[in-house]
Amino acid sequence: MHVIAWRETLEGRELSAPTIRRKLSALSSLYEYLCERDAVAGNPVDGVKRPMANSNEGSTPALSDEQARRLLEAPPEDTLKGVRDRAILAVRLYHGFRREELCGLRVKDIQSREGVKHLKIKGKGDKIRYVPLHPLAQRLIENYLLLAGHGADGDGPLFRPVRNNRTGELERALHPNSIYRNVVRKYGLATGLNIEVNGLCVHSMRATAATNALSHEADIAKAQVWLGHTNVSTTRLYDRSKTRTEDSPTFRVRYEEELFKQIGVRPGSFQEQEIFVNSIDQEPVRINMAFPVLVPIPGKIMISVSDGQRLFRL
Repeated sequence: MHVIAWRETLEGRELSAPTIRRKLSALSSLYEYLCERDAVAGNPVDGVKRPMANSNEGSTPALSDEQARRLLEAPPEDTLKGVRDRAILAVRLYHGFRREELCGLRVKDIQSREGVKHLKIKGKGDKIRYVPLHPLAQRLIENYLLLAGHGADGDGPLFRPVRNNRTGELERALHPNSIYRNVVRKYGLATGLNIEVNGLCVHSMRATAATNALSHEADIAKAQVWLGHTNVSTTRLYDRSKTRTEDSPTFRVRYEEELFKQIGVRPGSFQEQEIFVNSIDQEPVRINMAFPVLVPIPGKIMISVSDGQRLFRL
């Protein structure tokens, strides 16, 4: 009864269903631990109804390929901070580490296993996993270590502050909060991604890596290990293959099929259908006609297409 009353208190505070589920799950795990050690007779959370999950998809926004590349290329290449931040973004975007896992990396955690560079990761519950290091991330890390000069300090933190106005100490690990404040948020503002992507946050890097891997047919069981998830159901939140934009019925609705036939384009199709039009500067531009937009004007219909940056009218 006390657990039910606590759940109702949480509901009264208008906490979200996932938040309440996590709190109940944490309490249940505590009692399971106590039961195993004969400290309590049973788990009072058993049988307590939990709020229904309202989605089979995670709420954290993932970046598109183009947005991820833009973010990765945002830090300057001619400063120590810029070189470090490029390496940080590459590690997160290509491996999906939690920010605490990234901040906990030491120089000696870059290890060779069967001739391939790996990163030794200490995840939740101090669980150790080894993740192959992506070649691009490896190159950026090597550039950073060469410029920063602490590549021989095996026991020292891999990613360090470039300045410390308070104490001057630089041989320490970055704080997890600084990953968002000084890296993700900073370059999100610089590239405009904070406006384009509603809810852009530090976890978006992990969501982007996981979603991208799964969309390119990564095995979900291997992705679970790769991400350090205890339960595969958590990994499935990043599997958006069933909700891909290009598969939406929106793009199967056809009212102007005859009009599109006249210009040789099948409306609503995501197959390779590209045409060449002239931009304002008269340079030929190749446009994918996946997203044709009909704009009615008096007496005729104007078709507008976009390459993602510019608008063209046919």
